[in-house]
Amino acid sequence: MYGIVDCDNCYVSCERVFRPDLEGKPVVVLSNNDGCVVARSNEAKALGIKAGMPYFQLQQQLGLRPTSDATRQCSNMFDITLAAPSVPYNDIAVFSSNYELYGELTDRVVSIIRKEAPAYFRYSIDECFVYFPKENSLTPDPSPWRGEAQTTKRLISQTTNCQLKEWGENLHKKIKQWVGMPVSIGLGPTKTLAKMASHFAKKYKGYRHCCLIDTDEKRIKALKLYPIEEVWGIGRRYAAKLQAMGIKTAYDFAQMHGTWVRATFNNIVICRTWQELNGIDCIPNEEMAKKKSICTSRSFNGMITDFETLRTHVSNYAVRCAEKLRAQNTVASIVGVFVNTNPFREDLPQYWNFQEARFIVPTNSTIEILKAATEVLEHIFVKGYHYKKAGVIVMGVVPDSPVQQDLFASNPVQAKKLKRLDEAIDRINKINGTETIVLGSQQYTKNNEMGKAAIKREENGAYSSSSERKQARPKVKADVFANAIKHEHRSKKPTTRWSDIIELK
Repeated sequence: MYGIVDCDNCYVSCERVFRPDLEGKPVVVLSNNDGCVVARSNEAKALGIKAGMPYFQLQQQLGLRPTSDATRQCSNMFDITLAAPSVPYNDIAVFSSNYELYGELTDRVVSIIRKEAPAYFRYSIDECFVYFPKENSLTPDPSPWRGEAQTTKRLISQTTNCQLKEWGENLHKKIKQWVGMPVSIGLGPTKTLAKMASHFAKKYKGYRHCCLIDTDEKRIKALKLYPIEEVWGIGRRYAAKLQAMGIKTAYDFAQMHGTWVRATFNNIVICRTWQELNGIDCIPNEEMAKKKSICTSRSFNGMITDFETLRTHVSNYAVRCAEKLRAQNTVASIVGVFVNTNPFREDLPQYWNFQEARFIVPTNSTIEILKAATEVLEHIFVKGYHYKKAGVIVMGVVPDSPVQQDLFASNPVQAKKLKRLDEAIDRINKINGTETIVLGSQQYTKNNEMGKAAIKREENGAYSSSSERKQARPKVKADVFANAIKHEHRSKKPTTRWSDIIELK
């Protein structure tokens, strides 16, 4: 028996953890640079707000306006002061993406699942599969599945289906009480049916947040109610093809003959999905494969014409790629950098370029990857263009042990120093929050604006010395990557930043 634990409207639920006053109110979360809507509460969906809707359209249609910098809320017997997002005239809360907060809260959810389930693996930031071994089995299936299913623990593998339903309901209550995140749990004989069950658990309150498909009768009923385009493993293109053939529901697809499915689609994923819908467990029990290439890129908040600012962006992208390589215990042999202008600005000259550099010895060192990315950028940067986007791609990704060394170019002592440096920085940033320690090339320049009164005094020659004039002029300050992205409505990070810790009064 398989299960999946899915966080309901994950990003919205994370924001509501520290904003209980938003329960029952429409809430949306925006993408990077506050571009478009990426998450919506059920109340926002009821208003007709679509995923992917550009934020400027949302402003025009619903008349959003920002509120003051802070609001005072009352939670139980404590008064809590928190930063407020934009709140429109019709009471819709708008948040900028806060991935540091979302990652930390969902990690807490997974830590509870790890203790409660015999075996599990994390499928995405807001979804986690759980596995219940066959009866009389004291251990889960092989390696990919992790858990704490020792013989001293309550053996869920030997429970009845009724007890599984109770287990799911209790897990929901525990996660809601301990973390504040609502989850929906689906249980079924295959992973695809478990995903389908979680949809019904989320949609219908009668299931009490946990839906179990354990009989053929329940399976057939669920298939008849489930649209084909919602089936896990059926993409948009295949859904359109199936609908054109008159296949509207998962039941219609499951009733087709297996030979027809193989001949029509010749796709292993579609064939496995058909088998799973018919109750045949065939999707391998494996975690998400480690990435063979990693890309970090962003569209800029505005356009960039100077090399220094562009280099700072690329430096931060390179650092992110190196961190991701170390997180999955891999190294890369190729670093590529691309830049492009805004294709929608036809009034401006257009430019796009991509080049790559290769390492003799694969690496995940931040300094080495950053240095290579900077050198590539110097080759492809052309002055006179308005750049809108850049990115760094690391390729040739392989496990970090063993790594083939070079007889003449390798420097074991230097490599060991770089590894210790990366480990120290990663550890400090994990404890104190991202970008607590950064490299100098990652820092942006941020000007303090000179007030109108100071400008007028300078124009009138009020400053008697150059030192006074220098003191009044804008000062250049170092800024971090997180502030380079437009985030006018970003909430605080009270679980990872000491500066954002909640004050109780």
